[in-house]
Amino acid sequence: MNVFVTGGAGYIGSVCVEELLEAGHTVTVFDNLCEGHRSAVDPRAGFVQGDFNDRQAIADAIAAARPEAVIHFAAHALVGESMTNPSKYFRNNVAGGVNLLDACVASGVRKFVFSSTCATYGIPEKMPMDESLPQKPVNPYGESKLMFEKVLSWYREIHRIEFVAFRYFNAAGASARFGEHHRIETHLIPNILKVALGQKEQVDIFGTDYPTPDGTCIRDYIHIADLAQAHILALEPGKTGFYNLGNGEGFSVRQVIESCQRISGRPIRAVEKDRRPGDPPRLVAAAQKAYTELGWKPRFPKLDQIVQTAWDWHVKHPSGYAD
Repeated sequence: MNVFVTGGAGYIGSVCVEELLEAGHTVTVFDNLCEGHRSAVDPRAGFVQGDFNDRQAIADAIAAARPEAVIHFAAHALVGESMTNPSKYFRNNVAGGVNLLDACVASGVRKFVFSSTCATYGIPEKMPMDESLPQKPVNPYGESKLMFEKVLSWYREIHRIEFVAFRYFNAAGASARFGEHHRIETHLIPNILKVALGQKEQVDIFGTDYPTPDGTCIRDYIHIADLAQAHILALEPGKTGFYNLGNGEGFSVRQVIESCQRISGRPIRAVEKDRRPGDPPRLVAAAQKAYTELGWKPRFPKLDQIVQTAWDWHVKHPSGYAD
C-alpha cells in the first residue's frame, strides 16, 4: 500500500516506517521535527516537513502523496506539560487531527490508523485493563486522545473512513537502526540506561509503598517493533475498532532497574523519593481483542529482550540522533 505516516520522525513512528518498508509498502513521512529527528527517517521513505496545524500544508501533502492509508502518530505526549498548558494539547492533538482527517476526506483516503493511549482510561477500575473499561482521563493529554477517538467515530459514520485506534501501554526497546531519543526524556528505561552510560548520576524511584510485591509501581512494557507490527496488521481491509496494545504482564520499577543492570553489566544508582500525585499502582493491558481480531501477538514479551535492544541502540548512539 501507499501509506502516509504523520510523526514518522519520532520514536514509535520511525520504527513503524522501517517495518512498513520492510513489508513492501511505500511510505511518505510528514513531520514538523519539533520532537522528531530528520535522521530518524528511513532514507527509503519520502519526507515532507510540515505541521498539520496548517490546514493547507497538510491538505497539499496528502493530495501530493495520494495515500491509500494514513497512520497518525504525531502528537504532544507529555502528561505533566498537559496539566500546565492544556491549550497546546487540545489545539494540536484534537484540532490538528481534524485538519488531517479533513485532508483525508478531500483526497479520498479510506483507511486511518490512530496512535491513542491507555491514558484515556484514567485510573482503571480493574486489572488487567480491557477495552470495556470506562474512559475517564485524569489529564488533558488523555482527554485530547479520547476526544480524537470520538471524532474518528463520527468521521467513520459520516465519511466512511475505516479506522483502527490503538491504546498503547509503555512503548520501549529499539530496532537495530532506530531508537528512543526525546528532547525531554520522561520514560523509565532510557533514563535508567543514561545512568549506566554515565550521563546521569541516578534514577529516581517515585514511591516505594505501593500495594505491589516490591512496593514500586508496575507497568506493562511493549517492544516498539511489536507496536509497529500491529499497525501493519491494521491496514488490512475490514479491520476497524479500538484495541489495547500491551504484553499483558507488568514489571515493577525495581524489576526494570535490575534488568538494566543485568543487561548493561554496570551499577545503577537508584534514589527513593515520595510518590508522584496520580500514579496508579499498576497498569497492565488485556490485549486479547488484538490477538483475536487482528492476529497480533508480541514477539518480544520478555523484559530483558526489550532492555537488550534499547541498550544496544544507546551504546551505538550515546548522544541519540545528531540532527
